[in-house]
Amino acid sequence: MARPNRHAGGHGLETYPAMTTKYRAIGRVVLNVCVALVAFFSGLWGTMALWFQLPGGVVVRALGSALWAILIVSLFAFAISRRSWLPLLFYGLAFVALMAWWSTIAPSNDRVWADDVAQLMSGKVDGSKVTLTNVRNFTWRTEQDHDIRWETRTYDLDRIASADAVLSYWGSKEIAHAMMSFGFDDGRHVVFSVEIRKKRGQQYSAIGGFFKRFDMILTAADERDIIAVRTNVRGEDDYLYPLKMSKQAMRELFLSYVASANELVTTPTFYNTLTSNCTTIVYRMAKRLDPGLPYDVRLLITGYLPEYLYEIGALDQSVSVQELRRRGRVTDRAKASLPTDDFSKVIRVGLNGP
Repeated sequence: MARPNRHAGGHGLETYPAMTTKYRAIGRVVLNVCVALVAFFSGLWGTMALWFQLPGGVVVRALGSALWAILIVSLFAFAISRRSWLPLLFYGLAFVALMAWWSTIAPSNDRVWADDVAQLMSGKVDGSKVTLTNVRNFTWRTEQDHDIRWETRTYDLDRIASADAVLSYWGSKEIAHAMMSFGFDDGRHVVFSVEIRKKRGQQYSAIGGFFKRFDMILTAADERDIIAVRTNVRGEDDYLYPLKMSKQAMRELFLSYVASANELVTTPTFYNTLTSNCTTIVYRMAKRLDPGLPYDVRLLITGYLPEYLYEIGALDQSVSVQELRRRGRVTDRAKASLPTDDFSKVIRVGLNGP
């Protein structure tokens, strides 16, 4: 049988230029969309960066971010109307200049800090004894009315008895602030908490946490201070979950927080809403429970952390996680505690069931 002539009539050859033109047109559309998306998100990032970090008051920051946004819109309107890539080149140079300025913004331990984060905690290890300097032990009446006490305390890791995950919710069931409380056989407890280090008069902003708005601090505090300020003053809802950990794992976890605190004294770090926040404590806790544990999104969405801990066997599985949550809610017990009470004992009443 004779082979068909693919070139008969010239139709086969005519399809190739058409197909090439079609693919080029698709490529241009895809490229334009990608460039537009990159420009949009980088422009939005630049606007937010100027809003949160431009020196000056609200008027200056608003003007700076508005001018940046107007510049971006104008350049892209010009690029589209004139079908020119030159405005995009100009935008690229402007963005490089913005990033050069951004790189000069550095964390610091030398600012006018809010009272509750004014002092950096540090630790000295001597065998099994750990001496913590600047353990916070405030008495809170309101956010503005409080007695300031920074204490030096020594703990014997040979006497470590418990490790409890403390979760504090302030509005959404998905998001909670995670802390770690260590108990000793003499009845004392100390809580480690990674927090934003606010300047005096500064307010928390989750979005600002992406834009070098806050430095980071690792706080060590008495339970009456750091839990009661949340339940009794800020109106948060707190839960305590006893963890199934070996004493060796507790010791290692405790010492890792001390090492991190010492590092922050010499090397300040920015708090980041996503990558450098209270979930640092959660991650370390999980790795001490089992170094081979797989990553789970609930290590970031900490409101659902109890379910994750329950599934991996870090919590008591003789009852349901719902029962552990009911037992672990310390809010009402914290509010009912008296100044003369042993706060740590009061909030643990009923924690292990009847």
